[in-house]
Amino acid sequence: MSSFSPLHHRGGEVVRNYLIKSVLQIIPVLLLISLIVFILVRVTGDPVALMLPETASDEDRMVLTRALGLDQPIYVQYIKFMGDLLQGDFGTSYRYNLPALPIILERLPASFELAIASMIIATLISVPLGILSAVKRNSYLDIFITGASALGKAIPHFWLGIMLILLFAVRMKIAPVSGRGTFEHLILPALTLGVGIAAETTRLIRSSMLDILGQDYIRTARSKGLIETLVVCKHAFRNSLIPVVTIMALQSSALIGGALISETIFAWPGMGLLIVQAVNGRDMAIVQASIFVVAFIVILGNLIADILYRLLDPRIKYK
Repeated sequence: MSSFSPLHHRGGEVVRNYLIKSVLQIIPVLLLISLIVFILVRVTGDPVALMLPETASDEDRMVLTRALGLDQPIYVQYIKFMGDLLQGDFGTSYRYNLPALPIILERLPASFELAIASMIIATLISVPLGILSAVKRNSYLDIFITGASALGKAIPHFWLGIMLILLFAVRMKIAPVSGRGTFEHLILPALTLGVGIAAETTRLIRSSMLDILGQDYIRTARSKGLIETLVVCKHAFRNSLIPVVTIMALQSSALIGGALISETIFAWPGMGLLIVQAVNGRDMAIVQASIFVVAFIVILGNLIADILYRLLDPRIKYK
């Protein structure tokens, strides 16, 4: 027991130091993002002109300019901008006349609901197809699955969404076109978002399975007389999931990009639809808050993927 404790303590300390180091590396990334957002807000238009009606007088413009601190030197504006960010203040939405961050956080549950549903659909499609494609390598089934995966990856989200609406909502009338509230509302947008992820994940599972099936321990298991189903499901598939799980955790950026399209097509009241509306309406408070929230989600997804990879594969060392 005494010989184990120091090693256990040392291992926990290494993991803790790695996590601290990873979190600290996020800080310069967020600082860079803050600088980019600050510049974008200034070059995309005059905030005062966006906030005031066209009939506003020059005096009104001057008063609002001073109130927003836009008459200060640029470095002073950036310092104030950073101070507001640290307090979670991204400004007030021109459209809603409310603080931007709470509006976005209110939309996040709908986006997470769509993301989780699409990942479930992608998993249900990709796992059996990826295994079949690897086990039946170079067969007609493998060629069909590989071709379908390439097609699914190439199909634009907006085209797939429109086709699903025409088929299931207009022609068959078995799913609603837009909105949120019931399980049926979730099917089409989740399917639109999940197909592209399923196509990519199927390819990854096939590649990983083929690599594992060529390993010595798989040949040993077969030589012992184990049935092929047991060899594939118990030994090969479990080990092939190591890179697949981490890749799926890295899909946060793809999910966000797809959500912008899916939520817009199906009027799904999530963050993606909010971002599109804010960009079209030049609601810069919502836009800049959205950029930070999206960046945080992507960074968090990358960190989780890195941690999962190291947990699933003990050969990877923490540094």
